[in-house]
Amino acid sequence: VNACVDVVLSGVKLLEALGLEPSDGKNHAVLNSGQDLKEAFAHFMERGAAAERFFSDAEAFQDIARTASEHPAAQLYVGGNAALIGQKLATNPDLKILLCGPVGPKLHELLDDNVVVPPESMQERDEFHLILEYQAGEQWGRVRAPAANRFIFSHDLSNGALNMLEVFVSSLDEFQPDLVVLSGLHMMEGQSKEMRQRRLMEAVASISDIPTDIPIHLELASMTDQDFMSNIVHQQVFPLVNSIGLNEQELLFLTQSASGPHASLASWSGIPDVGVVSDILFWILKEHGKTAERASDLTRIHFHTLAYHILVTVDGHWGNQAAAVAAGARAAGTQACATDTIDTSKVFLKAPLEFVTSHTEAPSKISLNPDEPVVQWHREGISFHFTPVLVCKDPVRTVGLGDAISAEGLLYSEAYPQ
Repeated sequence: VNACVDVVLSGVKLLEALGLEPSDGKNHAVLNSGQDLKEAFAHFMERGAAAERFFSDAEAFQDIARTASEHPAAQLYVGGNAALIGQKLATNPDLKILLCGPVGPKLHELLDDNVVVPPESMQERDEFHLILEYQAGEQWGRVRAPAANRFIFSHDLSNGALNMLEVFVSSLDEFQPDLVVLSGLHMMEGQSKEMRQRRLMEAVASISDIPTDIPIHLELASMTDQDFMSNIVHQQVFPLVNSIGLNEQELLFLTQSASGPHASLASWSGIPDVGVVSDILFWILKEHGKTAERASDLTRIHFHTLAYHILVTVDGHWGNQAAAVAAGARAAGTQACATDTIDTSKVFLKAPLEFVTSHTEAPSKISLNPDEPVVQWHREGISFHFTPVLVCKDPVRTVGLGDAISAEGLLYSEAYPQ
């Protein structure tokens, strides 16, 4: 239910256009000024990490958004996880997509013809999200980026309040979907705690109205409030959805928020360790997924990081996992390089060629075989499908990569009727 126009441009170019001098990095949970913006940008650029923040000052944000969207180097795209996933699925000519997000005139013009927007979802002004990209090795003052990534910020109240959720759920009767994809919960962090808690309860009530025979996928995104994340996991959203998609930052934040395994790990250094990642994924499904004793529908997690992807499923609920995880990896390589198929001269392998599958129990050691790139292993009724990613050497566009990966993985996943 989140949709916007993404304004994509070089972070350094925008900061220069705003007259902001290079400074030391400092993490801010919420941005209140240009000073906060440049410090937070430097903080994440130095780590080569993706992040998303709310900009609290509406007027200052409008000025920055105007400077960004009118910059000669800026590109305007469909944005918001929901719209991006919808747009990706809409490239399949046999699919019709219902999108309910705040859709302004510019966004409507950018959407694929296969995307249907109910009239109640239309609004007079677009919601802009600013995506500041940086390249591997790029310098800004003393800061040097170890990897290409992006820093996202917005002052987005409509998406932040999940305004279109009820419109979406009420449109489902007529639309009769085969799959529901939800995203945008992270946008609620800009709300006050009381407002957010109330809205989350309403969202849960709405999601509960979706017929149980329709699989629901929830796409997570960057968050900073541990209590809010803990609520989503423990009591509210996870038990209602069948599937979740997330990256390494979100996975680590999730285990820290909900006191899971490896929660003492402050951050990843380099490529996330496969054993650590699979321990956390296993714990999510064991502790919060579907079992004979637990009233939860969660049976699938699609994890993606730059170097590799893992699809984890509770046995008996999903099929075609090897194809699904491979399709996601292929989407990552083609979309980042903006090619129709994988161009081997433009990609490289960054995945570990050997790894252990766990650090909390007797692990098995796995060596990758190029002839069979999807590796699988099992642990107490849960299956893991791992594939390396052919990483684009010079990415043309990193925004929406996780959404494209999740969308493609869902397209190839077979949900068994329960």
